[in-house]
Amino acid sequence: MLTILITAALVATPNLKPATNTVCPVGGDKVSAKSQKVVVRGHEYYLCCPGCDKLLKANPDKYLEKDGTPKNAKK
Repeated sequence: MLTILITAALVATPNLKPATNTVCPVGGDKVSAKSQKVVVRGHEYYLCCPGCDKLLKANPDKYLEKDGTPKNAKK
């Protein structure tokens, strides 16, 4: 039974795009692989501080391009 539940959970999990940002999409501070992460629209993002997750989730269009790239990312 446990195997069936684990398999179902894996199948139900969407293809998550791992975090690659080096700057917090909200605060603009540097982030690293040890930073807090949040998932928004199937993408993971590193964040600089605990409050940034709520801001990003509440208004992703303010901080993210349509393709998921943070608006403050270096081009």
